[in-house]
Amino acid sequence: MDCFYAAVEMRDNPELRDVPLAIGGSRDRRGVLATCNYAARAFGVRSAMATGHALSLCPNLVVVPGRMEVYRQVSQQIRQIFLRYTDLIEPLSLDEAYLDVSQSKQFSGSATLIAEDIRQAILRETQLTASAGIAPCKFVAKIASDENKPNGMCVITPKQLDAFVAGLPLGKIPGVGKVTLAKLHELGLYTCEDIRKTDRDELIKRFGKFGLVIWARSHGQDDRELAINRKRKSVGVERTLSEDIMSVEQCQQVVTMLFPKLKERLVAVSPNLRIKSNGIKLKFSDFQQTTVEHKAQILDEANFPQLLAEGLARQSNRGIRLVGLSVTLVDENKTNQLAFSFTEP
Repeated sequence: MDCFYAAVEMRDNPELRDVPLAIGGSRDRRGVLATCNYAARAFGVRSAMATGHALSLCPNLVVVPGRMEVYRQVSQQIRQIFLRYTDLIEPLSLDEAYLDVSQSKQFSGSATLIAEDIRQAILRETQLTASAGIAPCKFVAKIASDENKPNGMCVITPKQLDAFVAGLPLGKIPGVGKVTLAKLHELGLYTCEDIRKTDRDELIKRFGKFGLVIWARSHGQDDRELAINRKRKSVGVERTLSEDIMSVEQCQQVVTMLFPKLKERLVAVSPNLRIKSNGIKLKFSDFQQTTVEHKAQILDEANFPQLLAEGLARQSNRGIRLVGLSVTLVDENKTNQLAFSFTEP
């Protein structure tokens, strides 16, 4: 979807359609933006940007709170459209998904025509625009989906795949972040074509298992199937504070405020999910963050003071700008596999 949260807000409120708009954060310059519209992006505003920085780039930026329940409803509406074409769907978030249409009979199996029909249906039924990438494998489809945004499509046929991938900047490969990209540049590697001229074992030596991923993607290789039965691994809540706090007492007040919300969210996901651990996250004033987890089979507020104490032991006189609570869930698939192996004759 194109700037999904912002697009929903512009659809529902005509006064927001022609102004630089951001979702999340807060006008008091703290917090982090969830997303923004294209008018705001023209000023350099981006998702996950601190509100204060965004306002310095675009003083007329309109910042509105998110309406997650509305976004979820629209996301479900879009998923129902997908299901008319295939049930092989891997959601990445509320506004993005992979669809395997290789078995679809519609449009004589043409992925390009299917994608165009999906986009038209989304526009007709939600008044929102979507962009699509059509390719023989997942990572190229994802990259292609960004090529002609907003409201566009990019088709990479099997014959075009090799040449398209060869010219890609390495920063386009999913998973290659700023740190990894800087290390690649230090080695004189800038495009997938550069990687193709590099020894695979040398990449693995320098980047571990991810070196093999970089090498494979640079050769256009991605055999991953869609994860259509993905299980939830964790549930969390967090709060970016309007002012930095310093003391354990102040942090504990935030924990006490967040705990009921975490409990509500866990129940909303499923009351029967099995818990593996409780955790806490702290983000400091220099934007460095730390997490602490302890094994626990229940969600218990009494577990968090110790977690908080361990996190604050890493504070080094820095202010706290964000506090988050989470639970990690048991992987039922692994549990069942383990149980089976013990009973097998």
